[in-house]
Amino acid sequence: MEREREGERNGVDISVLPEGCISNIVSLTSPKDACTACAVSPIFRAAAESNAVWETFLPPDYQAIITRSSSTSLDSSNFSSKKQLYLSLSDNPILIDDNKKSFFLDKSSGKKCYLLAARDLCIVWGGTPQYWRWISLPESRFPEVAKLLDEWWFDIRGKIHTSMLSPNTNYAAYLVYKLARRAYGFTNPPPKASVGKSGEGEDYKQTVCLCMPAVEPSQQDQVVLPQQHTSHPKLRKDGWLEIELGEFFNKGGEDELQIRLMEVEAGTQKTGLIVEGIEIRPTKG
Repeated sequence: MEREREGERNGVDISVLPEGCISNIVSLTSPKDACTACAVSPIFRAAAESNAVWETFLPPDYQAIITRSSSTSLDSSNFSSKKQLYLSLSDNPILIDDNKKSFFLDKSSGKKCYLLAARDLCIVWGGTPQYWRWISLPESRFPEVAKLLDEWWFDIRGKIHTSMLSPNTNYAAYLVYKLARRAYGFTNPPPKASVGKSGEGEDYKQTVCLCMPAVEPSQQDQVVLPQQHTSHPKLRKDGWLEIELGEFFNKGGEDELQIRLMEVEAGTQKTGLIVEGIEIRPTKG
């Protein structure tokens, strides 16, 4: 909006431009800037809230993604505007692919985000009731989550095609989980996380300590981590914990991204981990 003020100082009133022209200008910015533009003037508001602008902020394949949901209320024609649809997809994740994935938009950028349900992951011994139990929790968006009962060989893997994500975007993967009251076995040694494309090795590796005290997002810069850990748990708004497993830059294309969390060398007993899934979303900044 600084350009508009500069234009006014130079005797140029941008608001006299046709609404369609202003819409084209606003569509080249971001959803956040479009909301700011609404406060400039009535004609800017009309342009910034137009369907033409918000259509550009939605992913090109948003309609195809919506059709993968079993909910009948998600038809885009049920929304009064593209902006309302955008905000709904940002604030209210939708379940797709037989409730094995959750899809939503990053509100500030419109980039695509996914939460892969525990049922969509490969959990070693996950089908053996002696080691893992599938339970329902009212606070989960998915019908089932996985609870670790007793295991020495800890290995969880997730995968997603990079074509499902927004291109030219830096992403991070997070384990979304809870800990039972008597959870143990995840500190000595801590599990190792890796993120990388299939066939190209593991691009990003780090150790994570699932049992460290969780912190609020506003306090994360004040936390001093043990030297061997580069990630710590955070408390999410939905009541779950999350811990970063790694970052990657998505150029696009048809590659397969693999995400893994494992500890199989020490042979120590592990119990009490409740896994909702692995979330993939753009990094901030």
